[in-house]
Amino acid sequence: MKLKKIMAGIAALTMAFSLTACGGKKDKDSASEKETSSNSVTEASSETEKQSDISGQEITWLSYYDVNPVDSEERSAALSLFEDVYGGKVSFVYTSYEKKYDVLSEKILGGEPVDMFPYEPNAFPYGAAKELFQPLDEYIDLDDELWAGIKDVADSMTYKDAHYVIPYSISEPACLIYSRKLVKDEELDDPYKLYESGKWDWDAFVSMMDDFSGEHGCAGLIGPAAIHSTGMPVVGSDGASLSNNTGSEEIEKAEKLLEKLSNNGYYTDGLYTRYPDDGSLLFLSAGPWALSESNGENPDGDLFLVPFPKAPGADKYYIDCTFDAKMLAAKSDKGEAVAAYIKCERIAATDEKYAAGRKENALKAHVNDKGEKLKYITEEQYGVISEMTDTSKFTPVFDYGTGMGRKMSTETYEYESRGAYKNITDGLVSGYEGSPTSWEELREKWSGVIDEEIKKY
Repeated sequence: MKLKKIMAGIAALTMAFSLTACGGKKDKDSASEKETSSNSVTEASSETEKQSDISGQEITWLSYYDVNPVDSEERSAALSLFEDVYGGKVSFVYTSYEKKYDVLSEKILGGEPVDMFPYEPNAFPYGAAKELFQPLDEYIDLDDELWAGIKDVADSMTYKDAHYVIPYSISEPACLIYSRKLVKDEELDDPYKLYESGKWDWDAFVSMMDDFSGEHGCAGLIGPAAIHSTGMPVVGSDGASLSNNTGSEEIEKAEKLLEKLSNNGYYTDGLYTRYPDDGSLLFLSAGPWALSESNGENPDGDLFLVPFPKAPGADKYYIDCTFDAKMLAAKSDKGEAVAAYIKCERIAATDEKYAAGRKENALKAHVNDKGEKLKYITEEQYGVISEMTDTSKFTPVFDYGTGMGRKMSTETYEYESRGAYKNITDGLVSGYEGSPTSWEELREKWSGVIDEEIKKY
């Protein structure tokens, strides 16, 4: 279905759901408004039924979380569109996070209905290779204007020339959290101003740590951010087959950066879940998830964020991030309905009609019984996060190495038993016993393992 065919339905829903679907409140005093909205939704649903065959269909969502509202929650914008425009329903079947793939496999083999499943790293390409999922190409036209801005991302995530994953948005872009107060006290350049002036690269990043008088230059999950800032994944694909990129010049440069940070004592492998308030750390490498709690813990630090610096000479900013998507389960006969739900997620994530609600929800603070803010994002910070998830300004890098199974992605505290991808991305800064101090040694140890894993695909 082309985007223009459902715009009438979206417009009708905007009045009814633009606030409630995004965490706002309905106007309970406006009976006439509710009546008008209800009639419009009925008309919109009637029109879209002519364009699809999913009205009245119920898709089974197997997951460890529900997309339906829980307790007093409002419906999401995506669910509102799916139910009131498309006429679909979502039936939730719970499974634990740890056993979700086992349960999915059992249900598929046993002929029990499963239609939609959460996307996360091991869902693709591992889950696709194990035939746990179906491609979405039959149901979603990526040339439709709805997918403008994300088509290239989806095209970078194919297996055997098929799209098993079509992200509707990206989130948690790799960034560096810092204190503007600390930077000013240290008489350093503000990283975000360097970014705005086009001067924010690895060299500027290292130079700031050279001049920092505190204990640690940086901490956090820095390896994937550094490697993917080159635009090169550890494991890439031409659409038909996978490739081991550990021999590339781009990855070698990123690994040499990590080697330098470690050998110079700039990186600390201490566990940081938030930015500290004692002036000991210059940069925390994390997603924006860490900023909210950091604001609450360090309200006087004037915390801010900046994109992870680009590689010197890079043509644009490439970012490590989270890809927001849903999977179509194998043997499901509800492909059209699952695709419709994914389209609704795309509309909710991109249509300007929902922008105010998205922002309102993001800026909502978590407070304690005394009304003190425990977690929050400022409007200024929200603007930067929004910019970093704009694929016209930042290019997401998908790495097949994140989703190739146990030998690639196992996470332990022992160097020898960790996955090859995990060690390639952070072995030089991990601090685990036995981990090497040079890129050459790290590559020699794990590149062959990656080759063997690629053969399975």
